[in-house]
Amino acid sequence: MTTPDLDSLRLLVLVDELGSIGQAAASLGIAQPSASKRLSTVERRLGLVLVDRTRRGSALTPDGRVIAGWAHRVLSEIDGLLDGAEALRTQHEAHLRVAASMTLAEYLVPGWIGELKRGDPGLYLGLEVTNSDQAAEMAREGKVDLGFVESPGSLPGLSSRRVATDRLVLVVPASHPWARKRRPVTAAELAITPLVVRELGSGTRETVDAALRKAGVGPAKPLLELGSASAVRNAVIAGAGPAVISELAIARDVADRRLVAVAVDGVDFGRELRAVWPAGRRLAGPAAELLGIAVRNAKSR
Repeated sequence: MTTPDLDSLRLLVLVDELGSIGQAAASLGIAQPSASKRLSTVERRLGLVLVDRTRRGSALTPDGRVIAGWAHRVLSEIDGLLDGAEALRTQHEAHLRVAASMTLAEYLVPGWIGELKRGDPGLYLGLEVTNSDQAAEMAREGKVDLGFVESPGSLPGLSSRRVATDRLVLVVPASHPWARKRRPVTAAELAITPLVVRELGSGTRETVDAALRKAGVGPAKPLLELGSASAVRNAVIAGAGPAVISELAIARDVADRRLVAVAVDGVDFGRELRAVWPAGRRLAGPAAELLGIAVRNAKSR
């Protein structure tokens, strides 16, 4: 007896589920005559009549329904095998899973990864680029081996280590009145000025809000809320309004006078950038190596 092919078994199961060869054929994207021919081939191979063909239509015979039930179990097992094989392949390939907030992912993490890869060219590394809240949550839940965040607050359930320092800068386009301001902008002025900001959950947004609260003021309602440092930078260059953004993102624009950095009096926009991983877990292998590279680079900055 010759074993039926999997596509024919899928067709038989669909005939059982949908009640007609025509609907089953349409579901598989094949012509009805082709489907009928395929079912006839299965019948010959098994030596059983599986389909009762009449002028009113076609339906599975009692034997056909039994075979369809067994076929459904075979296909489920095949799907389980394929899913399991994919999971094992991903597990073997993704030797290191990393999540990083957008500023870190754009300006710092690629250099650290490059150094790690030069020491281990065969290493497979998966990098998830997101905001700080999401990166911390992925590390907390064990979805990544290591996270990099900009969040200034506490990080429950996580161990952390500083890997860099950063400074946020108030920037405006050259046409903005603050670009010609001789004195620093005060905390009070900044607090009543709508800014182009990052989305909630962003480490940059949290740092700005925390720094203003520490200065005794609160942030104004945002002018625009955007999902990346690049989008904020581009909006400011286009004249949308002021923004407070990482100096990593705008250093070249300030040097080229596309943006003007404005001093702010009484607000500390310095921050630490941290690596995070689940509390109580000891980093080892590529994750520990990547953390070491990040820390060494922080010392050299």
